[in-house]
Amino acid sequence: MNAPVNGTLITTQIANVAETLGLVNVNPQELKETLIQTAFRTETPATDAQMASLLIVAGQYKLNPWTKEIYAFPDKNKGIIPVVGVDGWSRIINGNSNFNGMEFKFSENMIQMEGAKVAAPEWVECIIYRKDRDHPTVVREYLAECYRAPFKAKSGYTVEGPWQSHPSRFLRHKATIQCARLAFGFVGIHDQDEVERIAESGQAIKDVTPNDADNRPTLTEEQIEKAIQKIRSGKGDIDALKHHYNLTEDQLNYVQAKTEVLEHDPV
Repeated sequence: MNAPVNGTLITTQIANVAETLGLVNVNPQELKETLIQTAFRTETPATDAQMASLLIVAGQYKLNPWTKEIYAFPDKNKGIIPVVGVDGWSRIINGNSNFNGMEFKFSENMIQMEGAKVAAPEWVECIIYRKDRDHPTVVREYLAECYRAPFKAKSGYTVEGPWQSHPSRFLRHKATIQCARLAFGFVGIHDQDEVERIAESGQAIKDVTPNDADNRPTLTEEQIEKAIQKIRSGKGDIDALKHHYNLTEDQLNYVQAKTEVLEHDPV
């Protein structure tokens, strides 16, 4: 049986993320309830394992899940995918110690895509400068490749989205996100537009929540404790641990979460 993610651990995780974000004098239990209401767009109630997964990513990138800088997007396997909003991308870019400015260039050729209410530049170029590099990272995104046409239902009804009303802004967002990934190596996070496209296409998205059908070997509590001690003593790391023990995602999240808790509250 996979190692459980208990309510006490979640509460401690919430308190740690809140402390990192400078949220003081707040009740962790109240924050948990607010987290469920704001960060989870799921049809079924959020599980502790799902919350643990989201909180790990939020803590890693110092994102605020209570203001939707990061939130959960449901996948077809009842798991979640961490989605970072526009404000969240801005935070992690500006929060990088090597960030040294960003600028944009826009095509002078304006085009109006099918269904769009206004014209937009043919392309947008994002340029990110790092203090530790001689050359900037440059990414150009094309409207024709990024634009999402209005959704047309079988009944003939058309649903318009932000790409129809604000194509220039959304193309700029796309260029920013792709450039940031290359400049800083951000992994494991997506923007909502990207996740929706993948979901519509039926492609698989890496799930950050456990699969109950996983039948790989599991660890005992004693083995987990030894693994955590190795990490804390510098004799091992999460990636090595995952491959050595062939950990499930649930176990990996549990070990990482418990390690973080002990770093804040050592016993």
